[in-house]
Amino acid sequence: MTELDTTLAHNLIALLDLTSLNDDDSDARIIDLCQRALTPVGPVAAVCVYPRFVALARRTLDALGGQTVAVATVTNFPAGNAALDEVLEQTRQALADGADEIDVVYPYRALLAGDADRGFALVRACKALCADRALLKVILETGELADPALIRQASLDAIEAGADFIKTSTGKVAVNATAEAARIMLECIASSGVNVGLKPAGGLKTLDDARVYLELAEAINGGQWISPRHLRFGASSLLGDLLNRLGVPAPADGGRY
Repeated sequence: MTELDTTLAHNLIALLDLTSLNDDDSDARIIDLCQRALTPVGPVAAVCVYPRFVALARRTLDALGGQTVAVATVTNFPAGNAALDEVLEQTRQALADGADEIDVVYPYRALLAGDADRGFALVRACKALCADRALLKVILETGELADPALIRQASLDAIEAGADFIKTSTGKVAVNATAEAARIMLECIASSGVNVGLKPAGGLKTLDDARVYLELAEAINGGQWISPRHLRFGASSLLGDLLNRLGVPAPADGGRY
């Protein structure tokens, strides 16, 4: 591996949202996730877990000395069609349990049906709860929107309504993060003049996968824009590839390094 790739692998770890969003997640799996988040070459940006594991993740990270690692969770997930009151209650509870970041699914089916107001209202209401307490990351599900015009509309509406990040995907549909969708989203961020970040998610497994989005972000928003506040990668397997490239062996017992 080149020296440039070594530096890139190291830098990407600090941009990772290490994720476990499986139907069979357990306390043990989330504890393991938190242990893996504190790598020998530095911590990831966040762990992303289902709402019922937020408190456990926060306690575990704090006990391990991982206070700098944020706890992210998902709401209105994955279908994006829950009632607004339900989404707000999920968000309130997650914040009470210690979530630092809320990844809420934008009601993309409503937009596909011609209703943009529902998405705008949901993001604005969630932002009101998260303001000064947590980052709000809005999952657009770009693979389902598909049409560039709809991806652009959802991006701009989410930004205007108060999103701190716009995120490509849940990772639960056939088409997840794509360079084409990310380009549109980055262009919307750049044109908005608002302090908003991008989170590609779903299907990112290798350094080369992540490099595509990093280079896009640098080309559109500049190298100074690249930081955990502006660029995250939602991935469960990317960390293994990055550590392997850096020569860091996996823990023998699957737990702490």
